[in-house]
Amino acid sequence: MDLMSVLMPDPTPPSRDKEFDRPNLGGPWTGDILVVDDDAHVRSTMGSTLELRGYGVTLAADGREAFELLGLGHFDLVLTDIAMEDGSGINLLERILERQPTLPVVIVTAIHDIRVAIDTMRRGASDYLLKPFEQDQLIVTVQRALHHRKALADSQNYQQRLEQIVLARTEMLHHAMRDLEHSHDVTLDALGDALDMRDSETKGHSKRVTAYTIALARAMGLPQEEVKLIARGAFLHDIGKMAIPDEILHKSGDLTPEEQKVMREHCLSGYLMLRKIPFLIGPAEIVFCHQECYDGSGYPRALVGGQIPIGARIFAVADALDAMTSDRPYRKLRSFEDASHEIVKGSGTQFDPAVVEQYLKIPNELWQELRAEIESHEKQFSTFGLTEIPGSPDTTDSPVPGD
Repeated sequence: MDLMSVLMPDPTPPSRDKEFDRPNLGGPWTGDILVVDDDAHVRSTMGSTLELRGYGVTLAADGREAFELLGLGHFDLVLTDIAMEDGSGINLLERILERQPTLPVVIVTAIHDIRVAIDTMRRGASDYLLKPFEQDQLIVTVQRALHHRKALADSQNYQQRLEQIVLARTEMLHHAMRDLEHSHDVTLDALGDALDMRDSETKGHSKRVTAYTIALARAMGLPQEEVKLIARGAFLHDIGKMAIPDEILHKSGDLTPEEQKVMREHCLSGYLMLRKIPFLIGPAEIVFCHQECYDGSGYPRALVGGQIPIGARIFAVADALDAMTSDRPYRKLRSFEDASHEIVKGSGTQFDPAVVEQYLKIPNELWQELRAEIESHEKQFSTFGLTEIPGSPDTTDSPVPGD
């Protein structure tokens, strides 16, 4: 087809058929275009028209050559005929989109069939240009395709920048939250030390029972965030004893019924202390319920079974284990084996059978190792700095609250 009368090219077309020298137009390049057509006259005419408008142009005589060129250099747009000697331009379109899905491809053809146009667009062509066409039609089509690609690229860059900003801010927030949790837990550790000084009879009990509670909670497969809350509740379970008068708290003999009533108030007192602190609302519930029994015989509310928070049910076993394996002025410590027998006896009455079942899966030797590890590091030990729990099913993450 003679396009000379349509495109009105320069009367002295370039002698080369592959790539033209870029003219010096004194402005920025508007894009590099690959023109594919098996008609030498048509592709050179299109190439010269585009170069005169400031585009960088490379010419290819067929789909095979075009695909080779695509692998060697960068292009911003491909203009390809739909019917060529070595095959359909549709095949080239599909191969291009498979390798470079963001590269716009404009189908240039003399086939005046709307179904063909629709089919190429469905296959991923960015536009469709019918021969013969005016120079301005060619330029407008090229500009539209390049502007669309630029808009997509700008959108992707903006999205990437936005994601980077969000990631950076999220990381900053995580750092801030970790710092906040650390400051919280340092405060809790100080409270625990203050309680130990007030009630020296059970010194170290809060740290040991917290470690046991963490090991049991992990063995039961509880989420890490829940383990943190339970650990805080276990560590602060006796905080209400700070409100108990010294003459009752430090009494060496048996307590009178009235004194027992006052002593039992430490659960409520601890709950009232902690519930005012937002990050201790969950742990406060464990403090409130840590003397409840599975069969409803406990205090202060005689809760039964599932009415007792899972953290308090786990704590009950850990607390009994430490109490029985620790010296008290009124009795000698018992072995871990004896403690296990007593815990089994209490299953279904004092203790949740499901918790006891998980407890029995952890060998006594591991409980002993855990206790020995805590005692050997007691001077520098911080409950909220513990990194591993012997006997825990997962020791890769820190089991401590706020770590």
